[in-house]
Amino acid sequence: MATRPTADRVRESIFNIIASKVPNAKVLDLFAGTGAMGLEALSRGAAAAVFVDSSASAVKIIEKNILACRMENRSRLLRWNIAKNLHCLKPSDPAFDLVFMDPPYAKGCIQPALDHLIRQQVLKNSATIVIEHDATEPVPENFSGLNRIDQRVYGKTLVSFLAVVLENT
Repeated sequence: MATRPTADRVRESIFNIIASKVPNAKVLDLFAGTGAMGLEALSRGAAAAVFVDSSASAVKIIEKNILACRMENRSRLLRWNIAKNLHCLKPSDPAFDLVFMDPPYAKGCIQPALDHLIRQQVLKNSATIVIEHDATEPVPENFSGLNRIDQRVYGKTLVSFLAVVLENT
């Protein structure tokens, strides 16, 4: 139970909102947990997904889920401490169109993860970042290179949608 998967209702709502962004997208699933968000994107036509989580047990679950969904040829799985940095991702890799973040609630992970994403230069201009988070840990308002375009409430869960607006692209 260390993993808190996104509720089916919330996941369905998120994908209804971002439906036009999924086909052929390169997806990054941070704090991937079970891999449900990245796998859902793949099932809806995303080109590829990279799953990142620091937990050994979560990585094993994601690996099993990737195999069960027969998505191994479009998936890459990395065990990495996202809070430390995102050096596991290279700017030379294809840039991401869509990012899902479901960090542990109330652990202060949102801002460092966003900092690492921007610093690592792995996002396309106009990429979308979807963050599932607790209302007590809001997404920073004035974050350079990111604009909040939407936010939805699902019980105690907030889902924030950010657009990437990079300079010099």
